[in-house]
Amino acid sequence: MIPEHVLVPYTQCELPPGPWVVFAPHADDETFGMGGALHKAAQAGIQTHVVVMTDGALGGENSCDTEQAATLIEIRESEVRAACDVLGVHSVFGLGEPDRGLQPEASLIERIAGIIADHKAGTVFFPGVLELHPDHRATAQLVWSALLSLTARRWRGLQPQIWSYEISVQSPVNRLMDITAVMAVKQQAMDIYVSQNSQNNYPELIMALNKARTFSMPPEVCFAEAFYCYPPQAMADAMTLRQAAEQMMNRYWDE
Repeated sequence: MIPEHVLVPYTQCELPPGPWVVFAPHADDETFGMGGALHKAAQAGIQTHVVVMTDGALGGENSCDTEQAATLIEIRESEVRAACDVLGVHSVFGLGEPDRGLQPEASLIERIAGIIADHKAGTVFFPGVLELHPDHRATAQLVWSALLSLTARRWRGLQPQIWSYEISVQSPVNRLMDITAVMAVKQQAMDIYVSQNSQNNYPELIMALNKARTFSMPPEVCFAEAFYCYPPQAMADAMTLRQAAEQMMNRYWDE
């Protein structure tokens, strides 16, 4: 069998090139998933932009009530802006798609492609393909389709790096980022999401995931965020996200 170091990094990665465009399925995923990286980028002078895909109307108690849902949408928008201020994010933009209702519509894919091109993204981030929530997986597929669309039209901008990030589960990764020095800031940002933290102890769970990701890191690394950087050839070969994910998983099998 192939050795561990082929499957998981033993050293921390460098920050990828900016500007960053981070696609978050819901308000909070950007912070829970990669809040430490976002703050490190801000410290390094890298411009970051967060795009929230859905309105988050189903992420709370009594969300089936129309009036309650409308109030929750406003609360979550306020929370994401406050959290991103703490993390040093340059801009936050919401697409307002229905919570648990993301669909592979051509108009939405084109809108995402326009955002990537307009921001001249150096790196594009989306959730890992093994995430459990359907909006997380749908976001990955939508962003991938948008990137394929840009590649197919011979986009004259620089081809951005493509990174997926973990939110709720461990996925195959090839990049680990030490966030020990900024974990207190990430925790401050996570605590802003009162509307979501009242549903579960999310900050505690995220900290446990970030702690678990230090398994292969030096002992001084107390917390890490994990990513998968897709090879540029995936776009050049016009791979589907499924094909690229299968290539990623092939590392776990004998060659």
